[in-house]
Amino acid sequence: MNKYERLLLQNKAWSEEKLTLDKSYFERLAFQQKPNFLWIGCSDSRVPADRITGTDPGEIFVHRNIANMVVHTDLNMLSVLEYAVHYLKVEHIIVCGHYGCGGVDAAVTNKSFGLINKWLRNIKEVYKMHQAEVDQEPTHAGKVNKLVELNVVEQCQDLIKTSIIQKAWKARKAPAIHGWVYGLSNGLINELITITPDVEAIHPIFRYEDSEL
Repeated sequence: MNKYERLLLQNKAWSEEKLTLDKSYFERLAFQQKPNFLWIGCSDSRVPADRITGTDPGEIFVHRNIANMVVHTDLNMLSVLEYAVHYLKVEHIIVCGHYGCGGVDAAVTNKSFGLINKWLRNIKEVYKMHQAEVDQEPTHAGKVNKLVELNVVEQCQDLIKTSIIQKAWKARKAPAIHGWVYGLSNGLINELITITPDVEAIHPIFRYEDSEL
């Protein structure tokens, strides 16, 4: 049996196990999706949102990309954000990075990665902004992990610069935004920042008038 065939076999076993424990499990899932959380996380396969938070399918709406970025020209991310905030009406958005992130590691080097360079440019901008602080770390791993943390905080700040978030804050005083970093070595979450809905706290340059939302 190859690795691909094993996936299908494991899916069947998982489905049968769920039905053994709860015969209506999939029936309920098929007719409801009311998550309280939007997860913007890294694509790294070792950081599954549901597993590390102990949640079930239907509880977290998920978007993932390299290094958990909030890029203002990324229509994929913005579409997910719009749907989660204005249609699912999530109460919380979690930006979750992880220590030892390969995308962040690549961004602190001068290596070329072809097309991926276009994406890494966004992380490099965060590095440039905080280079003095990052470069104080004595080891390469320390530099990467410091930038991982700073990057999460900056992505949270980029979220509140969107008209999507500002419109929701004005309309329903939600969602709150949280910045986390997950530790691959211990499985624990480090909570870095929480931003509660407050339009006045947004830098005036990035505020939108009601007519433009």
